[in-house]
Amino acid sequence: DQINALEAEMNRFQAEAGRLRGEADSLQNAINAINAEKAAIQANIQVSEAKIAQLRSEIQTTEIKLNKQKDFLGRALAKMYVESSVSELEMMASSKSLGDFMDKQEYRTAVQNKIQSSIKEVKTLKTKLDKQKKEAEIVLQDQQKQREALVAKEAEQAQLLAQTQGQEANYRELAASRSAEMSRVRAEQAAAYAAYTRRSGISIRAGDPSRGGYPSVWANAPLDSLVDNWGMYNRECVSYAAYKVAASGRHMPYWGGVGNAYEWPGNARGAGIPVGSTPRVGSVAVWGIEDIGGVGHVAYVEGVNGDGSVEVSQYNYGVSGAYSTMTVPAGQARALEYIYF
Repeated sequence: DQINALEAEMNRFQAEAGRLRGEADSLQNAINAINAEKAAIQANIQVSEAKIAQLRSEIQTTEIKLNKQKDFLGRALAKMYVESSVSELEMMASSKSLGDFMDKQEYRTAVQNKIQSSIKEVKTLKTKLDKQKKEAEIVLQDQQKQREALVAKEAEQAQLLAQTQGQEANYRELAASRSAEMSRVRAEQAAAYAAYTRRSGISIRAGDPSRGGYPSVWANAPLDSLVDNWGMYNRECVSYAAYKVAASGRHMPYWGGVGNAYEWPGNARGAGIPVGSTPRVGSVAVWGIEDIGGVGHVAYVEGVNGDGSVEVSQYNYGVSGAYSTMTVPAGQARALEYIYF
């Protein structure tokens, strides 16, 4: 019926919204993971930048030291050049002894070697620092590329997340509109039942606690949450009537998909099951759309009184989803159709 169709659509929209919510959660988790990875790479970038800055400082210090060593060597060489203009004979003559002469020679050589060795060490250190700086810059460039790739990936994921959330919102709106439409249709049907009850003088009762024997697996489940053995939704009037026919030992056809109350007389005739206007115990009374609106109504005839009124048991009268019994006045009973299974 219309309500079941609306409910099926609503459930489908809600399921799709739920699926999209799952996708959105996965995308958000992916974005969170990207942000964590970005934070880690940014920390590494800061370490690399600090290392490069430190190496630059060390290289600058080393260059200053190298320049000082070169300057010192230049002055030492200039001094030794001046001294070299003095002949060895003159130097020997000015020396206190041969040992003093040898000491001067060795000192000049030692100073020259020391300065050259120091310059070599400083150059080696600078070369090493330059290499480390270049390697660190390569690492930094790689890290920056990784960060840029993650930023692009994050933007892509964020766009997908926004699209998914938008689709989810659309499906939730559709589900909400179907829910509102269901409420409207139920209200209309309930109003039609109420109007019919008032004008017909029908007396409705809660009925026996066993609910006519209707199986608890269907009776205790939410309305329209299960499908019975004959293709009807649980706690609907058609499900209860089908159960009562089958429970009496008679054949109840499977009318799933064509089981609305107003369809039952046509279904019965098509199956060769008699239909008439006289109430009988064990027959199924049928209210058409013109009687009660919506999709009509069926009830199981429990008794026929001497005054022509009819006792019935039923489910979902007034769109209540509940079990009840009622007495249908003779005038109203004569206007109904009855199916003799």
